[in-house]
Amino acid sequence: MVYRYESDEDAFAEYPDDGSDLSVPGGPPPPAGPSPSRFPTPSLRRTNQIALPSSPPPPARAEIPPAAPPAAPRDQVYSSAEPIEPSSRRGGGRLWQVLIGGAAVLVLLALCGLGAAALLVERDPQPQATPTYQPNAAASAPTEERQDLDSRDTDQAPLTAKELFPAKELKVTDGQPGYQVLTKHSSGSCAVAATGEVADLLVRLGCNQVVRATLRAPGGDHLVTTGLFNLTDKVSAERARDRIRQLLDERQGRFRGLVGKEGDGTEVVATAPARVGWQVRGHYLAYALVVRTDGVAVKSGDTTIREILFDMIELHLSRGVLQRRADGGTAAQPTVAPTGSSGSQSGSTGDDELPGD
Repeated sequence: MVYRYESDEDAFAEYPDDGSDLSVPGGPPPPAGPSPSRFPTPSLRRTNQIALPSSPPPPARAEIPPAAPPAAPRDQVYSSAEPIEPSSRRGGGRLWQVLIGGAAVLVLLALCGLGAAALLVERDPQPQATPTYQPNAAASAPTEERQDLDSRDTDQAPLTAKELFPAKELKVTDGQPGYQVLTKHSSGSCAVAATGEVADLLVRLGCNQVVRATLRAPGGDHLVTTGLFNLTDKVSAERARDRIRQLLDERQGRFRGLVGKEGDGTEVVATAPARVGWQVRGHYLAYALVVRTDGVAVKSGDTTIREILFDMIELHLSRGVLQRRADGGTAAQPTVAPTGSSGSQSGSTGDDELPGD
């Protein structure tokens, strides 16, 4: 709230209490009409006529102080004992600090980069060398050479009786009784091991060798003559395999059993009815002929004869002799799984004589 005084004399009167009359007690009533003091004279300063409520009241009846000097300029009101630096000077100092700090950071980063590059160069003496393919040592090592059994051109070594039957006892399966080798024979004429059209067929297809033996089966009730025919190639061996069944069924020939020395009990293989089987692997034709030692006709469903044929043709000749030959050769082509056949043939009529050992 701003108070206005009625006259210059009232300007130094004590402040009235809140809610009291503004006129001086005991004085004459104010004249009617507007008071001249409501329109202050231009000579009086307006700032001296405003009394702040928080300032203490001036003493009563005091002399009027001389007019206040003109107000100091605005920039001198905020003056202090320490002069304030201009803002432009402060801004310039901070800018230099930022620039110096940034330059120091850049120098530090550059030093770190150089150190990392030096470490990389030390670990890899040739970082720019182009890596070359290095083959696996295991793959580059020479693998075990294998013999291609599909032709005599790649399997030129002849068969031997020792290769097929190296000992007097043939062990086919571990832990099982072995076969007793009674006699063995090797010949460059395949016709000695067959008769009729079967012998002629083998000669026409290029057979140049046969290796065979007669063995006594475990238990002593059966004899078996088994061996290999060495033909020109796989195609000729497969032709012989397919044609032999037809010739046996038509009784146009048969396989001969190998008879040994007199008194060894091998004579029955040349006269008794037999069960035969044959199989091709590469350019070889493996075969086996089984008879009973008592000369009784064999039956096609006899499981013992089936086991003997499997032992001789599949386990011994194919997986044993020919597999060792394939693994010990010089070619790398694997051989295919052998295929086989079986059949029956009647006993000899006595007109087939075998050469001695």
